[in-house]
Amino acid sequence: MLDVCLLGTSGMLPLPGRWLTSLMLRCNGHSLLIDCGEGTQIAIREKGWSFHDIDGICLTHYHADHVAGLPGILLTIGNADRTEPVTIIGPKGLKKIVASLRVIAPELPFPVILQELEEPEEHLKLGEFAIDAFHVQHRVTCYGYSVRIPRAGKFDAARALASGIPQKYWNRLQHGENVTDTDGGRLLTPDMVLGQERRGLKVTYCTDSRPVPVIAQMAQDADLFICEGMYGETEKTAKAKEYRHMTFTEAAQLGKQAAPRRMWLTHYSPSLVKPGRYIQAARDIFPPVECGRDGMTLTLAFDDE
Repeated sequence: MLDVCLLGTSGMLPLPGRWLTSLMLRCNGHSLLIDCGEGTQIAIREKGWSFHDIDGICLTHYHADHVAGLPGILLTIGNADRTEPVTIIGPKGLKKIVASLRVIAPELPFPVILQELEEPEEHLKLGEFAIDAFHVQHRVTCYGYSVRIPRAGKFDAARALASGIPQKYWNRLQHGENVTDTDGGRLLTPDMVLGQERRGLKVTYCTDSRPVPVIAQMAQDADLFICEGMYGETEKTAKAKEYRHMTFTEAAQLGKQAAPRRMWLTHYSPSLVKPGRYIQAARDIFPPVECGRDGMTLTLAFDDE
């Protein structure tokens, strides 16, 4: 299963009851953050989720409403007695940004691993999470992220027996481990006992961008597509184009193309105090779309669970 919580939905500046942009995902005792705006720590505390289990932080870009909470969150993770490494992923310039922010968080009880993105699309693995990063169109270099939980094929005992694989190795092979048979010296691999890979889980997240084709491509077959909806009013389309953002209806068009199972809007303009007033125009285009809100949570399960 994959737990998803939209920690903050505001763009530019926080509002009462609406923190700046952040998303948290949990799977099997491991957590991943996407963006870390002001208020992220409070939102996690209100949710009751663990700081200790945060293995990585993906940053979309380096505007303050997406990264200003980073020094505090690192300190809090350290205060939660974490000693395992924390990986931070972001566009080129990450090392300089993190070094600058860590001036006020210089001593941490865990190593920080930095992975800079330079290609239009990059694919990374971080513990339970398979991460697909893709370049979008904002005023500065910005990436969206698809986070996947892959799922291996079913264990086939008949195949294992037919291949002469000792039963003592079955559990390790079933969990994706290569094993060398101590008796015959034969290398045993998971594909020898597993069927075809099954459909996993997928969440696609994109903020601060114009509606470019790669977003819909990356959100295809997503269980949840979270997309920015900076402006609800269609008359603000010109402003959205100028500042490289999206309106509700533009985001909904991406949803219609991608056809995810669910879609949430986020990253609202401070002037958009009541986003729900404008959601119907988006639903006329893509009915499953919803207005995201702080603390909005979903638990995703594999198809046959």
